[in-house]
Order: sequence, then structure tokens, then C-alpha cells
Amino acid sequence: MSDITSAIKQICDEKNLSYEAVLETIESALAAAYRKDFGEKNQNIKVEFEPETGDSKVFDVKTVVEDQPEPTVAETVEGEEEAKEVLAEEEDGEPKFNPKTMMQISEAKSIKKTAKIGDELKMQLEVPAAYGRMAAQTAKQVIIQRLREAERDMVFSEFKDKEAEVVTGVIQRREGGVVFVDLGKAIGVLLPDEQIYGERYVIGERIKVYVKEVKLTSKGPEIVLSRTSEEILKKIFYLEIPEISNGLIELKSVAREAGARSKVAVYTSSDKVDPIGSCVGQRGARIQTIIQELGGEKVDIIQYDEDAAKFISNALAPAKISSVEVNPDDKRAVVTVNEDQLSLAIGKGGQNARLAAHLTGWKIDIVSAGKAAEVEEASEENTEEATEDEAKEEK
Repeated sequence: MSDITSAIKQICDEKNLSYEAVLETIESALAAAYRKDFGEKNQNIKVEFEPETGDSKVFDVKTVVEDQPEPTVAETVEGEEEAKEVLAEEEDGEPKFNPKTMMQISEAKSIKKTAKIGDELKMQLEVPAAYGRMAAQTAKQVIIQRLREAERDMVFSEFKDKEAEVVTGVIQRREGGVVFVDLGKAIGVLLPDEQIYGERYVIGERIKVYVKEVKLTSKGPEIVLSRTSEEILKKIFYLEIPEISNGLIELKSVAREAGARSKVAVYTSSDKVDPIGSCVGQRGARIQTIIQELGGEKVDIIQYDEDAAKFISNALAPAKISSVEVNPDDKRAVVTVNEDQLSLAIGKGGQNARLAAHLTGWKIDIVSAGKAAEVEEASEENTEEATEDEAKEEK
């Protein structure tokens, strides 16, 4: 095995590229080098490279076409790019003769008697002794560039397929407020807005992240990660709870305030399965694993119910609810709780009520039983007064 072949195979192993792709890149680079230093106008340069010997064969490749007596714009305009621009402006839209890539049948037969329309003619060109030395630097630069492009495209394609998925990475470094996560073949960025408030990111620590977006920039693929997305909570439940991943338990909805608290509504049609118990696990093992993955975030498991009133009541746990009145027209619910349950139902800063509303999709008004009674008494008094006034008017 030659040194060149060994080098190509090493590149293939390091960059996870195919041998053919690297060889094609080298041949393209050598063609570019020849075209720059030794090529002539209207030559379509192709190079065949033999890695074992390091030798190159250079060809001018043309496709045989019908004779066209009239010279075309492509022949009269100097510069390939200018010719392309003028040809693009042709009104009839018919393909025009391009002397760089085409050869007329009459000329082709003078080179090869058996030539016919549609054939590809490869005319070998002389390789100057200085070609190897002069081409080496150009070829090297193009090879490096092409390999970077191939690697970039490969990384982009691989992680584009992982968009909206949860992956595991290793915290590599921090720059200001941005955390860089090593995902194996690429580095992802965890921007400040996508970080859990108060969570510590220790270099070298393994972490689960949600691939929010993968985009191609001038500097290569940019992989935007998230720790705050509701999707990461869903994905972790799918990964950690077998009954959810196999469809026995359905994850109905999720409400999350990253770093503080989340609520997850689960449901099963099977009488033999306890959806909440399955998610919590034996002695809380499963839910504790999920909480650790989320940096200590509290997670409430809620029993989903098709009855809106029951679902709302469950969603406001751990508060005990006295009654729920629902108005389906505007999806608003009035929840009544005892005085000692009021602060628990609302939660610190309104968090419990806010998460319950998000989880259920209903607007929730919470009132204490005492206030509800006062409102009811006031309503009754207003009704009595209205009745008395009507009676006086009749008299």
C-alpha cells in the first residue's frame, strides 16, 4: 500500500468519509490545478489519479453533438461566466452549443471515426514535468477545502435528522454566558435563553439536551441546544418510562417552568395499569431519575381525565378542590377551594394555577369557599331586592 493510499484511508477513518468521495475530491483538486497553470480556453479538464503510483492522467472531455453551422454566443464571448450569462438570456430556451463541454460530430469523426452523437470523447493531454510541483500546493489547498466541506455537509445532514430529539453530550467549555456541548462529531451551543435558571454546567459532565435547531452558516453547521424546552421533558419521559415508549401509557400534555416546576398529564385505557404509579416507579426511582436529568426540577404527575372538571381538579394538585364549574363556550372554569387550600392551589407567585391552566388549556379562576358564599349571598340579596322593586312597580 502506497503512502498516498494510506493517507486517503486515514482521512476516511478520521472524517468518516468514503474512499471514493476522497479520491473524487483529489481528482477535482488536481483538475483545478492543471486548469489554472496549463489549461487552455474551452478545455473541459478531467483528471484520473492512481493513488498506488501517484500518477495522474489528464483528459479534455467532450460530448458529441450535432453539427451547428452558425457560431453561437458561447464561442464569441470571452470568459466562461460571461458566456453562461449571455446564453441564459437566449429567448428560445433551446440548449446551445458550448465548445467547452461539446464537440460537433464532424470534428469528432476526424478524431475517432466511430464517434456518434451522445458519445463522450476523452482526449488525453500532455502532463508537463512541472505539473506535479506546481499543482501540489493548489491541489493541497483544494483538497483541504473540499474535505472540510464534505465533513461539514456530513455533520449537518446527520444532526439535521436529530432535530427535535434529545441527545447526550459532554459539557466542553463556557464562553461568557454560552455553554458549548460536545456531541461527538460536532459541538452544540446552549445559549443563555435556553439554559435552566440556576443550573450549574460543570466541564466534563454528561448532560441531556434537546436539539432545537440545526442550521448551516458560513462557519459550518450550528447546532442550537435547549434545556428549557417542554419537548426535552417529553423526550425524557419517553426514554425513562417504558410504558410510555411502548404506548401503554399516553402522555397527554406538558406544562413547564424550567428549573422550577413541571406538570405532566398521563392517561391509559387499561384497567390493569396505574399511569401515575408507573411514572413514579418503585420507591420513586423513575421520577427521581427524571428530576436529576432536569437539574432538580420538581415534576407533578397528573391523571388525565376526559371530564374537564375532573382534569382541572387533578391539575391543581396538591391542593384539594371543593368544586369546579366549567363554561365550555369560552373554556373558563371557576374553582372553589377551602380557605386553607387557597394559597396551595394558587401556588407561589401563581405558579401552580398557571401551570394547571397551561396543562389543561382552560382559563382557571380560583376562589375560596368563604368568598364564593359571600358572592352567592350578595347575588341572592340582589335578586330579592329586584323582586321587591318589581312588586312595588306593579302596585
